Amino acid sequence: MPAQTSPRRIHRRVPTPSATPKSPLTSVKAHIGPLDGLRGVAVAAVLLFHAGNFGGGFLGVDLFFVLSGFLITGLLLKEAAAGNGRINLIAFWGRRARRLLPALAAMVSGTSLLVWAFGSPALIRNALDDGPWVVANLANWHFIADRMGYWNSGDTRVFSHLWSIAVEEQFYLFWPLLLVLVARGRNAGRNVAVVAATGALASLALMLHLADPIDSTRVYEGTDTRAFSLLLGAVMATGPATRAVARLGERPAGWLSLALVCGIGGYWVLADGEDSPSLFQGGMFLHALAAALLISCLTRAPGSPVGRVLGGAALRWTGLISYSLYLWHWPVYLLLDEERLGFSGWGRTAVVVAVSVAAAVLSKFLVEDPIRFRARWAHGRTGAVALVATFAALAALWAGIPEPQSGATSVDVTRLTAGY
Repeated sequence: MPAQTSPRRIHRRVPTPSATPKSPLTSVKAHIGPLDGLRGVAVAAVLLFHAGNFGGGFLGVDLFFVLSGFLITGLLLKEAAAGNGRINLIAFWGRRARRLLPALAAMVSGTSLLVWAFGSPALIRNALDDGPWVVANLANWHFIADRMGYWNSGDTRVFSHLWSIAVEEQFYLFWPLLLVLVARGRNAGRNVAVVAATGALASLALMLHLADPIDSTRVYEGTDTRAFSLLLGAVMATGPATRAVARLGERPAGWLSLALVCGIGGYWVLADGEDSPSLFQGGMFLHALAAALLISCLTRAPGSPVGRVLGGAALRWTGLISYSLYLWHWPVYLLLDEERLGFSGWGRTAVVVAVSVAAAVLSKFLVEDPIRFRARWAHGRTGAVALVATFAALAALWAGIPEPQSGATSVDVTRLTAGY
């Protein structure tokens, strides 16, 4: 998930047109409220999709990718400009670890215990099998290798939604390494834009080449075939793209953002998972491009009508807890199924969303924020020791949870049908 500023600064700072950032180097320094709201819309769409109430809501993940590419690239370019092309990779990865890993470790350990206590044999077995790959940030490739059809077999795996977290983590690992080489000199922004645009087109070509009409899991979850969303966001964080949008002026940028919101919203309504024929034939690429343009326009004109709606308190607050909310919602959905609750439909959706929000709030304010903003021990060598200790504790937890005995009542049918 994209980087965010401290909550204390967020509540004191309200974006206005006069505070609009004019370049990617300043846009990451100021906090842009509408981008939090956009993150809130994205996670709400995903929740409704997984609840079966919004067929196109899965595209909220794509919006997360674009936001991540934009914000992270802006931060790295700012650091490179201030340091004459130098980027402190260790410091960057340390910030990413403090931002992402505590909440992930809390969710993985908590979910493993809950599944052991209340889950079916198939749910327990898959959680034990998938957990180490999640922690290694390779969940997406594990699911691809395991031939787990994303669209039809995720209801037996509490960590199936974490493929997207793995894609982002892999991007955070490799993209800064590339920027160290190309973000140098006067043409740093242009160089990064060319590399990101070229990579996005190559990623699109791979998706078109590898798309399988029977099972789209490979192109949907593959880092290489989804990289264009992150890279298109990266393009819009560079100087050439920002200057091009700045020449529009605030009013035209505001009108363009309105047109883009309408287009993106229409596509979300029409899209229906892998049954959308255009999705893997360029539709997802165009959606990511529209999202990247929207983000750039909101950065240019946060005081536009669209910016004011997205900057509203409810959407911004949802955006601030979006990472933990995304982590927790799917395990909650599986554990509080229709059989356990005794009812379905929008009533069940309301219950699981409420429980997911409660878990996200607890995670953010008891785990994420204390470690990210106030824990001095989470830096440097003590932070590295804490990271290793966390991995060891998770390994001990998985070793201590007994795997269910195989039997007729615990066969995971999705494994038997994944190749058909």
